[in-house]
Amino acid sequence: HNQGLLKKKKLFSFLRSITKMFSMVNELVSHLPLQMLLYFNMFYFPCWWFSAVFMLEVKFYYLPGYYQALLITGMILLTVIEVVRLYLGYTGNLKEKVPELAAFWLLSFMFQLPVLLFFLTDEGIVILPLERAVHSLYLLFLLAQILASFLALRTMTRKLTLLFHLRQLGKVESFHHTGMSPVYGLSYHRSVLPMSATQDIYN
Repeated sequence: HNQGLLKKKKLFSFLRSITKMFSMVNELVSHLPLQMLLYFNMFYFPCWWFSAVFMLEVKFYYLPGYYQALLITGMILLTVIEVVRLYLGYTGNLKEKVPELAAFWLLSFMFQLPVLLFFLTDEGIVILPLERAVHSLYLLFLLAQILASFLALRTMTRKLTLLFHLRQLGKVESFHHTGMSPVYGLSYHRSVLPMSATQDIYN
């Protein structure tokens, strides 16, 4: 009686795990907080850009030549990368594409974050109060997006790994049903080595 109960418990736990796996495969793993951050960022970035350009024009002639070049280069880089970054973030998150979302994370962490920290921390560029405020808000957006995209990437890679294992399992099962080997495409219990005539006679 106890063995029967134990078998039933094992069966129920197995069915529960299978159901959980299939529900995870079928559910959408798009990250809602990341999508909201990207949506608000899309509206905030033009405001940030006009504010940054206006303040750069105000203080431009009070800066040394190398700071002028650095600020102009940084603004161009931020503008171009931001357009590409938002597109990759939207595509990668909504369509559950890991390469696009990984590229979004790399652009955010490797390019946008250092340039923005330079704008916010280097006192040699004469940081104005309004400039500090808009850069700080943009930095909060960026840090939140980096964290959210990392979590979304982790969830998507788990789903892709599970899909890969399920597909491999399905292939092996289909080969078993057809009597074919999944490695060589030959029937099971059939040797891949040539057999001599005497072996054919005895068989």
